[in-house]
Amino acid sequence: MRREFARIVLTMLAVCLAAAQTLAAPAGARQAAWTDPVTGMEFVWVPQGCYKMGDTFGAAESDEKPVHEVCVDGFWLGKTPVTQAQWTQVMGANPSKFKGGEKNPVDSISWDDAKRYAAKLSTLSKGAERYRLPTEAEWEYACRSGGKHEMFAGGADAGKVAWYNANSEGATHPVAAKEPNGLGLYDMSGNVFQWVEDMYEKEAYARHGRNNPVQTTGWGRVARGGWWGGEANCVRCTFRCYQSDRCKPASTGMRLVRLGQNP
Repeated sequence: MRREFARIVLTMLAVCLAAAQTLAAPAGARQAAWTDPVTGMEFVWVPQGCYKMGDTFGAAESDEKPVHEVCVDGFWLGKTPVTQAQWTQVMGANPSKFKGGEKNPVDSISWDDAKRYAAKLSTLSKGAERYRLPTEAEWEYACRSGGKHEMFAGGADAGKVAWYNANSEGATHPVAAKEPNGLGLYDMSGNVFQWVEDMYEKEAYARHGRNNPVQTTGWGRVARGGWWGGEANCVRCTFRCYQSDRCKPASTGMRLVRLGQNP
């Protein structure tokens, strides 16, 4: 009887210890992951949720207001921006200004180029996978570790998570060299801006629907995340940039959403 009781106690302790270890693990470590078979691009599952989109720190540009509730479905998002090696593998040539590092993010691409990349990678997958750009609402939700109250992607210290003008030395850097955010995503702040699906409209936030909003009218396209040459202010999670969909600035790259089943 005593032996049986001791066995039960030890079993319960083991279960409790395993649960405690799971709860103590970093958020990014618990995220489901998937790897594209063509490029080796890694994706992280971003669970569905609702959040207050827009600047919640009171230091916003006017187009980051009003703060409003948005809900997004779960989606797969690239763990890092698309790298120069991943771009070249699909498109055959490297357009980047900052060449020399296969793990550096691709730069100097237009929104049209980004759309072509997503379409071609989908074709190379032979129907098994489909890819697209994230919406602006999806991007900000993921940047903020699932809609948390975060200034930068992973916390309040830009230097820990972002390459920007204070530390970049005027160039891009290999992806995933800084700390990830709470979802295990790298370079959501800094390194390169990332094209999103939405057209730019200054008053977009006053017109958003609550569920999965996408701005389909306006001028040019939105890019998010900040860049290697910008100040800390422009690598904030809520900062919005916009450019012509044909512009190819050295500040701008991309990140993909994978269309697929829930993990």
